[in-house]
Amino acid sequence: MSRIGKAIIKLPAGVDIKVSTGNVVTVKGPKGELTQKLEDDISLDVTDGIVELKRPTEQKRHKALHGLYRSLVNNMITGVTQGYTKRQELVGVGYKAAADGNILDLTLGYSHHIYFEIPKELTVKTEQDKGKNPIVTLEGIDKQLIGQVAAKIRSLRAPEPYKGKGIKFVGETLRRKAGKTASK
Repeated sequence: MSRIGKAIIKLPAGVDIKVSTGNVVTVKGPKGELTQKLEDDISLDVTDGIVELKRPTEQKRHKALHGLYRSLVNNMITGVTQGYTKRQELVGVGYKAAADGNILDLTLGYSHHIYFEIPKELTVKTEQDKGKNPIVTLEGIDKQLIGQVAAKIRSLRAPEPYKGKGIKFVGETLRRKAGKTASK
């Protein structure tokens, strides 16, 4: 049996979970509401504040889906109770970030500013302290959406391996390469 799939999920107080027709799971909590369609073979049972996902057979496909959907439902429950945060650091001379509502204005060493629209489900904040690199913070309840937007922002100027300039996640360690050496 899938180790992840067979693990039960305890529902925190204030979280409501429903399965509607078409095997669509809806999770409501203090921070918002998320929905996810489950595969028809996977069933979800809610009893006494415990969520359990079950699969019909021991096929490899069913085992994989069992663990996948258990993780997705767990992420939804965590999202509507605690939320998720991703922080990115802009490393480079002259790199700047400013947020105006859900529009992120980035200066990344190109000849022009980059205006990036953040989805309305997420909030964006920027910090620009003197002597430190600018930091962009994304917050929201959908883990998948935050990861996708953070990856898109990072792709605007991915960190390069020689000087480490670019957009990286806070706490991320980059693999650096040695530069050229003059030989004689």
